[in-house]
Amino acid sequence: MYSLLAFAALLAVTSGSMMAQVHYQGDQPWSQRADSGPDAEVPGWYYNLGLSGIRAELVANEPKALLVKHVLSNAPARNAIRIDDLIIGADGKEFRKPHRNGYGMEVFGAEGPVAELAEALETCQAESATGKLKLMVKRGGETIDVELDIGKEYGSYAATYPAACPKSERILGELLDYISKQQEENGSFGDPVHNAFAALALLGRGERKYLSQVERNLRHLCESIKATDEGTRQAGLMNWTYMGTAIVLSEYYFITKKSWVVPELERIRDLLYEGQYLDMSQINPKVKESHPDSYPTGPKQSHGGWGHNPGFEGYGPIAMITAQGALTYSLMHRCGIEIDRQRHDAAYEFLKRGTGENGYVWYGDSTGGGPNDWADMGRTGAAGIAFFASPYGENTYRRRALKYSDIIGKHPQSFPDTHGSPTMGMAYEALAANIEPKNFRKLMDANRWWFTMAHCGDGTFYYQPNRDNAGYDSSARMTASSVVAFIFAIPKGNLVITGKALP
Repeated sequence: MYSLLAFAALLAVTSGSMMAQVHYQGDQPWSQRADSGPDAEVPGWYYNLGLSGIRAELVANEPKALLVKHVLSNAPARNAIRIDDLIIGADGKEFRKPHRNGYGMEVFGAEGPVAELAEALETCQAESATGKLKLMVKRGGETIDVELDIGKEYGSYAATYPAACPKSERILGELLDYISKQQEENGSFGDPVHNAFAALALLGRGERKYLSQVERNLRHLCESIKATDEGTRQAGLMNWTYMGTAIVLSEYYFITKKSWVVPELERIRDLLYEGQYLDMSQINPKVKESHPDSYPTGPKQSHGGWGHNPGFEGYGPIAMITAQGALTYSLMHRCGIEIDRQRHDAAYEFLKRGTGENGYVWYGDSTGGGPNDWADMGRTGAAGIAFFASPYGENTYRRRALKYSDIIGKHPQSFPDTHGSPTMGMAYEALAANIEPKNFRKLMDANRWWFTMAHCGDGTFYYQPNRDNAGYDSSARMTASSVVAFIFAIPKGNLVITGKALP
């Protein structure tokens, strides 16, 4: 994590200087590996080049090429592409633009070989195409043409994807089957991101056959929270678990009206009350030593927010978790749970303080840039859906939600590269964009390349390299697959957070 000052400095550096290369430090992320799972055979964390099965590195001295570092077993490229090949074009044309795939306002997005190859992959799978992908490859001292049999099994995305799109519907079905099989014996889907978005994806499909799996997951999480509560709540990132569990519990309750859910929500509400920062007496004294820049200068700084754990520790309250807290209160209220309005408003005020003039949400509760500055949009998305779901009747909440949606629609290119957990940020961005259909369309159109390139031959989705170089391990396929399934289920409108009539 970055402090606000370090974050602002990073933004200033990257926005002006990283015009043709990925923003990574040293040999990161290329040296990172998964120790098990389908990616264990790969010697590093490289870009997945869609259904081709190729993994590639972006290198500074070849800005219009993709350097092959691995070809997956049983992939279409297995016997045709070699390690250290340079892919320099597709469909008989050399790549036109250099890489623009980094962190900062001027380099967000995927212009260059990544986006151009994604377009060729989509084109070759269209109904009128042959399913053959033609690549221009520089091998040794010569340039050769290589043809890969990608096939037309999936087809290409419809202009309206993921809505009214046979390819999206097929992918969603395959991902939900995959997610269902990953559920552990105790009911867990894995970490807090999996448990939230795998369950929400299953509910979002709108098929009752998944309800028993979601209930098993929720009962496990509720028992885990109870067990942790009896021990120490400073271990781990407890507020993430509380909020993720409560969001799924609420959506499950809207569908089933199961009475056992109500006392569990009330128990989590009480934990969130205790953990919401409202008074300087809650500050862990160690913060002055460990994170002196985060120590509040007065009683209103950080007021109303949540950090990683109850009270105020480490970095203290941050916008990403505070937005989820405000959303959790909103959904609980709609389930009939009594929520202290002052506490709820305090969370909303925290988010307002952290919102720039243009609608972009910064790391904490103070804006970190100029009126037109922005970066990754995960926090903005979480704030947007929190205001959208507000149970209070005032139009100000909806107007602010629309402002968050609009800034995402205006700058959709940072979608897969957000802070902390990029895929979680993607899910919240998509939710807020969905508040206004035109913004959701802009987001999906601008990032069609990502969904094409992250798609793997076994039907799962791949966790592409990101700003933080974090979260890549044996569970990374589950992380990306859960969030993609959730996003593809958004247009169905089967959840309150995806547009179902608000209770």
